[in-house]
Amino acid sequence: MKNFVQLPHFDDYLLYIKTQNYSDETVYNYERDLETFRNFLDSGLSSPTQFNKINKQVINEYKAYLSSSDRVTSKNKFKSVKKLSSYSLNRILSSLRSYTKYLIEMDFESPISPNSVKLVKTEKKHSKVAEFDQLVNLIESPERLEKSPIIGLRNRVMLEVLFSTGMRISELCNLKRVDIDGSGKIFIMGKGKKERFVYLTPRAVDLLDSYLKIRTDSLENLFIPLRGPNSKKNDKKISTNYLQAKIKEYRQKLRINVPTSAHSLRHGFATYLAEQGASATAIQFLLGHESLNTTTRYLHASDKFAEETHRKYHPLKDKK
Repeated sequence: MKNFVQLPHFDDYLLYIKTQNYSDETVYNYERDLETFRNFLDSGLSSPTQFNKINKQVINEYKAYLSSSDRVTSKNKFKSVKKLSSYSLNRILSSLRSYTKYLIEMDFESPISPNSVKLVKTEKKHSKVAEFDQLVNLIESPERLEKSPIIGLRNRVMLEVLFSTGMRISELCNLKRVDIDGSGKIFIMGKGKKERFVYLTPRAVDLLDSYLKIRTDSLENLFIPLRGPNSKKNDKKISTNYLQAKIKEYRQKLRINVPTSAHSLRHGFATYLAEQGASATAIQFLLGHESLNTTTRYLHASDKFAEETHRKYHPLKDKK
């Protein structure tokens, strides 16, 4: 179905953010979010509304639209049944703010200012991380739960590397074979084009070596889908969606009741390092965070750590 509403200078905007050294994933997210806004202008109102006719009221209706079950996905034009979190909603609104800011900076006409797109208040949830033994069980489970030994080993290694290094799932899926030199240290390009080292545990090194030994191909991606030997698509990397779905499948089969994702392994990495006495500054470096405030949010996930700290350091702990 063709859109009746167009966003002015849309392609120019996407080219602009590419030239600002944004990652391909970020550019894709911005494009997808603005497609959602275009869908709203096209069919989310009582009648199609051109971009130059929008105002603050339209923006408020857009917020309500994003929070409703009438929201249409940007890619397949299907109605979404899952309600957006305040964080996801703000990410979409931030894309619109960025677009209007670009129009103004380039002296193009914009019917609203970026400040007119107000972000919503975010809920403050108490982050939860599964118990350490549960995370270890999850990491080791693919070799037991997968019918294919090769898939079982590959998926086990991916989870092991995630928890060993604390890297993001996108960083994991983008790894190349040349990134692995046997030293246990991996140099990666992280979010925002920030470079850093991450470190493998000895058992992660051993498992990765076992995985590489069964790789008879010469393809450059470290983690690849298991396809037929003559498949032309065999050089593709594992998708983040595949790994997230697998983690969910393993968690459900293991009956781990704490919601656990690839990002939860990153949370667990930071939380359990802190419980062992690692400094927040060191954890910040390992995670690739620009701000220490971001890191400390990860460290608030452990109720056990907070309880032990209270018992150990409270000034009245020995008074009766």
